[in-house]
Amino acid sequence: MLSLHTNSAALSAQASVSRNQGTLSTSMTRLSTGFRINSAMDDAAGLQIATRLKAQTSGMAMAMRNTQNAISMMQTAEGALGETSNILIRMKDLATQSADASSTASDKTAMQSEYDALASELSNIIGNTSFGGAKLLNKAADAAALALAATAKTADAAAATSATATAVSSLAAYNTAAATFTSTPSAANATAMQTARETMEADAAAEAAATAKSTASTAYETAALASTTSGKFAASMDFQIGASTSEKMGLDLSSQLTALHSQLGATSVNYNSFGAATGLAGTELTGAGSASLSIDKLSTAIDSIGAVRSALGAAANRLEHVATNLANVSSNTEAASGRIMDVDFATESSNMTSTQMLLQAGTAMLKQSNSMSSMVMSLLQ
Repeated sequence: MLSLHTNSAALSAQASVSRNQGTLSTSMTRLSTGFRINSAMDDAAGLQIATRLKAQTSGMAMAMRNTQNAISMMQTAEGALGETSNILIRMKDLATQSADASSTASDKTAMQSEYDALASELSNIIGNTSFGGAKLLNKAADAAALALAATAKTADAAAATSATATAVSSLAAYNTAAATFTSTPSAANATAMQTARETMEADAAAEAAATAKSTASTAYETAALASTTSGKFAASMDFQIGASTSEKMGLDLSSQLTALHSQLGATSVNYNSFGAATGLAGTELTGAGSASLSIDKLSTAIDSIGAVRSALGAAANRLEHVATNLANVSSNTEAASGRIMDVDFATESSNMTSTQMLLQAGTAMLKQSNSMSSMVMSLLQ
C-alpha cells in the first residue's frame, strides 16, 4: 500500500539496520577485548560457569605457591639437620678415639675442647635455623625449664660470690705468709708460704671457673626466657594444597622432634634447644668410662636425626607430586574457562564482515524506501 503516513518498507529497513548495528557493536567489542562474554547479557549461564572456573584456577595457583614455599621450608630444616648429622658423626669419632686406651689425659682434654665447641654449634643450628623469620627446630621453654634455669643462675651466682671471697682470703693469707718469710726466712716459713701459694692458685682457678659458669647460666636463662615460641615443626601443621577447604596436607613431627631434643641433650652439657652457648666444660670424654657411654648416646641421636630428615624428605616429595598435579588440573581448568570466555577471532571476524555488508545493504535500502513517498505526488498530478 502506497501511503504518506506509514512507510512499511522504511520501517522494516530501519529495524534491520538497528539489529545489524547491535550485532556489529557486539562483534567489535569481542574483537577488541578478546572475550566472547563481556557482560552477563552475552551468555548468562556461561559467565556463571566461567567465574567458578576462574576462582578455582586462581585458588590452585596460590596453592602451587604454597607447596613451593612449604618445600623450601622443609629443605631449609632438612639441610640444617644434615649439618647437625655431620657434627654428631665428628663428635662420635672423638668419643671413639677418647675411649681407646692409647689416648692420654692431655689427648682427652684436647678432644673434649673440640667436643664442647661442636656441641655449642649444634645448639646454634638447632636453636636458630629459621625460615621467613620463624624458627623451625627449636622448642619453647616450658615452665620447668625456666624454673631450672633460674635456680641454676641463682646457685651459680652464689657459688661465684663464695669462690671470689675464698680467693680473696687465700690471696691475703699468701701475702701474710710471704711477708712472714721475708721478715723471718726459715724452712718452716718457706713451706707455709709455698702451701699458701698453692692454695691461692687453686682458689683463683676455682673462682675463674665459678665466674665462667655463673656467666654461662645467666646467658642460658636469658636465652630460655627469650624462647617463648615453639619452632614450626614443634607442633603439628597443615599445608593448604588446594583451592577448597578439604584440600590440606598434615605433618606432625612434634614427638620425633621432642625425642631428638632429649637425645641431643644427653650427648653434651653444652647443648640447649634455645641456640645460646652455655660455655660449660663438659666431661663426656674425660670422665672415667664416659666416652664409651657417649658413643651409644651419639649413635642414638644420629639415628633420631635420620628419622626426622626422612620424614621431612617424604613430606617434601609428596608436595612435589601435589604441585605437579595442581599444574595439570590448573592448565585444564584454564583451558575449559577459555573455551567459554575467549573469542574465536576467525569466526567473529567473519561475523563482523557479514554484518558490515548487511548494514551497508540495509542503509542503501532505507534510502530507497524513503524515496517511495514521492510516488504519491505523481498520482496526484
